[in-house]
This record gives sequence, C-alpha cells and structure tokens, in this order.
Amino acid sequence: MALRTVLAGVTGSVIGTAVYSISQTDGQRLSTIVGCLIGVAAALGLELYRRFAQLTEVRLVLFGNEMSFATKADMRQAAQRMFFQAATRVATRPLEDCSGNLREALTSLNTLFTLYRELLESYTTPPPPAKGDSVYELALDILTFELAPFLAKWHPSLKDFEDRYPGQDESEWPQNAAFRAELGQLQERLRPYVIGLGEIAGIRDPERHLHPSRRSV
Repeated sequence: MALRTVLAGVTGSVIGTAVYSISQTDGQRLSTIVGCLIGVAAALGLELYRRFAQLTEVRLVLFGNEMSFATKADMRQAAQRMFFQAATRVATRPLEDCSGNLREALTSLNTLFTLYRELLESYTTPPPPAKGDSVYELALDILTFELAPFLAKWHPSLKDFEDRYPGQDESEWPQNAAFRAELGQLQERLRPYVIGLGEIAGIRDPERHLHPSRRSV
C-alpha cells in the first residue's frame, strides 16, 4: 500500500508538470504535442484491445460437471491442436463392422495418448489459470479416464493373440467383437471432450468435422 501511494504521488507530479508545460506552449507546438498524445493513446488502445477485448469465456458441461474456460490465445492454440489430433484419428472415427485394422486402431490411440501427454509435460505448458479451468485439464481427463484404461486392457490382449498366432487374421481373434464394442463406447465418450476442445479453439460447429468416415484410422 505504501509503495502504491508513493507511485501514485510521483505519477501525479509528473502528469501535473507535463500539463503545466504544455499549457505554456504556443498554439502550433501545442497542436503537435496533442496530436502525438492522441497517436500514442490510439496505439495503446489497439494493443489493449488485441490483448483483452477478444477474450471470451466458454462454458462446457461434460458428464455432469460444468467447466469454464477463459479462451486466451495460448489456450485456443492448444485446444485447436488437440482437437485436430483427435478429429483425424480413430478416437472419433468409428470402425465399421468387419472392416478396419484393429492393430492400427490401437496404434493410433496410443499415438494420441503420447501427443497429449507430451503437451502436458512440456515446459511451455502454462500454469493453471487463477480463475476458471484449463484446457490441459481436459487433456488430463482424456488420458486418465479414457485412453489409459482402454489401452491398458486391449493392447496386451491383442498382442498376446498376435504372438500366439503370428500371421493369423484379426477376424479370428476371439475378442474381436468385444474390442469393437468397447471401442465404439470409447469413441462416444470422447466425442464431447473433442467437441469441447473445438469450441474452446473457436472452431465454428466443431461437430461437423467428426462425421463418421471409413478412411481414418
């Protein structure tokens, strides 16, 4: 408080001195100074607008939990990256019955897990905001509650089949149907997260990018 009081006093003295000095100048010089001050004020105003005026808030309700995100530029960029990583993979692209490669599907999910974990562990990841939620919390939930349990269950199971019966088609795997069913359930749970990432990123109608496709694995 004492420091703020001193700074306020010094600032007031400087402004008062400047106003007095300007009042003693002739008309031409006064116009020049006023024009300069207007230019500086306009530049500062534009910079403040660039930093703060575009700040918006996105509210999401995921599985009964409401989250609020102040979408600053760094958060939008992170959300956009995570959205496109998920939207182009089997995480949101269901496999049709009797089509698709299950090993490639697991590899794609594992790659997504690694990409998200690298974002969380990066030294450039900003600290949690003082108010509201962080987009990295969504990534942590996706890893902890969705991808990690699925991969921990199905990766060793499929590998065991591949090791026991090298070269045998995946359709002969006794758990083929169960894997596909649980993969579909995983995709349904991931969709709200991914759509939420798209909304935080500012993508118009992010759900339209998640339409089923037979090409993506």
